[in-house]
Amino acid sequence: MKADVLVIGAGPAGLALAAALCDAGLCVGGVAPTDPTTPWSNTYGIWEDELPSPEYTALLGHRWSDCTSYVGGQALRLERVYGLFDNARLQEHLLERCLRAGMRWRRGSARLVEFTARRAEITLEDGGLMQAQLVVDASGHTPVFVRRPLSSEIAYQAAYGVVGAFTRPPVRPGQLVLMDYRSDHLTAKERRTEPPTFLYAMDLGNDRYFVEETSLAHVPAVPFALLKTRLHRRLAHMGCAVAEAEHEEYCLFPMNMPVPYLDQPVLGYGGAASMVHPASGYQVGAALRLAAPLAQTIAHALAAPNASPSAVARAGWKTLWPQERLRKHQLYLFGLRTLLSLNEAQLQQFFAAFFHLPVRYWGGYLSNTLTTAEIIQTMAYVFMTAPMPLRLVLIREALRHPDFLLHAVGVQSSHSKILHIFR
Repeated sequence: MKADVLVIGAGPAGLALAAALCDAGLCVGGVAPTDPTTPWSNTYGIWEDELPSPEYTALLGHRWSDCTSYVGGQALRLERVYGLFDNARLQEHLLERCLRAGMRWRRGSARLVEFTARRAEITLEDGGLMQAQLVVDASGHTPVFVRRPLSSEIAYQAAYGVVGAFTRPPVRPGQLVLMDYRSDHLTAKERRTEPPTFLYAMDLGNDRYFVEETSLAHVPAVPFALLKTRLHRRLAHMGCAVAEAEHEEYCLFPMNMPVPYLDQPVLGYGGAASMVHPASGYQVGAALRLAAPLAQTIAHALAAPNASPSAVARAGWKTLWPQERLRKHQLYLFGLRTLLSLNEAQLQQFFAAFFHLPVRYWGGYLSNTLTTAEIIQTMAYVFMTAPMPLRLVLIREALRHPDFLLHAVGVQSSHSKILHIFR
C-alpha cells in the first residue's frame, strides 16, 4: 500500500484526522490492530460549545442543559450545555468520510519505520510493507513510534462506571452531574487519608442512568477495586442500587504525559501527541477541532517541492504544539500539580471557587480556549476568592514547583515573580 499519509490507529483521534486528511484531498491509508468498525467501548462527553461544527451536534446521543457540580457543601448550576456522543454515529460519520475518498485500511500492528529522503516505509508484524510520505501515530497513550521524554510522576485519571437501571434514580430527571464530591458515605479517616473521588452521573432517559466514580488525577492511579467499592457505597448511601447493569466502564489514562519531541519524523495525534487536557482529562473535543487545520497544514507541506517526511512532520508538530499552546500547557501542568497536593476538603474548596467564576473563564479553562494571559487571570481569580487556608496551600505549591509557571510566562527563576502573579 502506498499513500500520501499513513494513519496508525482507528480510535476517535485517528479517525478524526484520517477523515480530515481525506477531506483535504490526500491519499490516506490506515493500519490498526482491529477492524476500524470495531465499536468504541468508552463514553465520550463534550461541552456543546466545543463542537467544531454544527454537523457534530447531530452526533450527540444526549444533551443536558441541567448541569450541576456538588462541591464545598454547595450545589452549583453550570450554565453550559453538555453532550454525550453517540459512539456509533460518530464512528460511522468519520468512516463514511474516509470511505468516500477511497481510504484503505490494513489490519495489523506496525513494528518498524524506516525513512528515505522522500518516503517512510512501515513494516507490519506480519511482514507486510506500507509506504507513505508522512506517518501519523494515533495509536494511543503508549504510541508505537512517537518518542517523548521520560517522566517518573505520571498522574492518572481513573474511573469505574455502570450504565443501567437502578432501584431509584441516582440523579433527578434530565440532570447531568459533572462532579459530586459529597463524601458523607466515607469515614473521617477515609476522607483524610485516601485519594478524593467524585461521582460523574447522568440521566440517559427511559429509566437508564450512567454513574461513574472518578479519580480526577492521582499518582499512582487509584485502583479500580477501590473505585468500584466507593461507587456502590455512595449509591447505598443515596438509597439506590444497581438493579440491572447493561455495561461496566473501566477508564484509565495519563493526565500529564510529557509533550513529545517536536523534531521527530513521525507525527503524533491524540494520546500519542499528549493531547489530553491536564485540567479535565478530555481530548476527543480537541482531536475533532484540530483535525481540519492540521490536515490543511499537512496538505500544504506535502505540496512543497522535495517534501521530506521530516519536513512534513515538523510542520505538523508546529501546528499541534505552537509556542502559545506550549506555554498554556505548562500552566495547566502547574494547575494539575497543585490539585494533586490538595486533600479532599481543600479540593472541594478549590472547585467551589473555580465554578463560581464567570462561565467564560471556567469554561474556557476546561476547554483550553483561553489565552496564556487569561489562564493566569483565571488562576489569580481562584486564588483571590479562595479561603485563606487554601491560599496558603496554593502559595506553598507555587514555591515548591516554580518551573511550570516560569516556562509558561518566560521569566527566569524567581519566587518573587511567581508570587506577583497571585497578587
